[in-house]
Amino acid sequence: MFRVNANKKLLDVWLLADCVRCGATTKIAVHERVPVRSVDRLRAFEDNDPRLVERVLLDPRVARRNRFTLDWDGAWHLDAPEVPPLDADWPVCVEVAFEAPVPLRPDRLIGRGLGLSRSAIERRVKCEIALTRKTSHAFTFVLLPRL
Repeated sequence: MFRVNANKKLLDVWLLADCVRCGATTKIAVHERVPVRSVDRLRAFEDNDPRLVERVLLDPRVARRNRFTLDWDGAWHLDAPEVPPLDADWPVCVEVAFEAPVPLRPDRLIGRGLGLSRSAIERRVKCEIALTRKTSHAFTFVLLPRL
């Protein structure tokens, strides 16, 4: 839930968030002492727009400024097809899509989804993004046959 506070011609906007572990409520500063004219989406803040709440919580600048991190453990599941048999057409191109912007390391996602070890991923997976850096954006990779 957003709180908007006016002090003359300046606004403060906070997001009130509850910790799911301890139940404590914290104020996350979105805007502090900014001119009213510079606050876009003021109506969305006042209406507690759920998409704006999501966008603010996932904004890395807001997280860094307020010194918080989101705990994504257990917040996702993987729907993966079976690994093709050895007699299938190789290489296999795999598209990965996210329903929610949960940041994950692609190598861990691929390892869990295909049952591959890290060394097997290094040998058999070719991708244009870094497999060891977290991403929450769709990506494609090529799975090479086992040699």
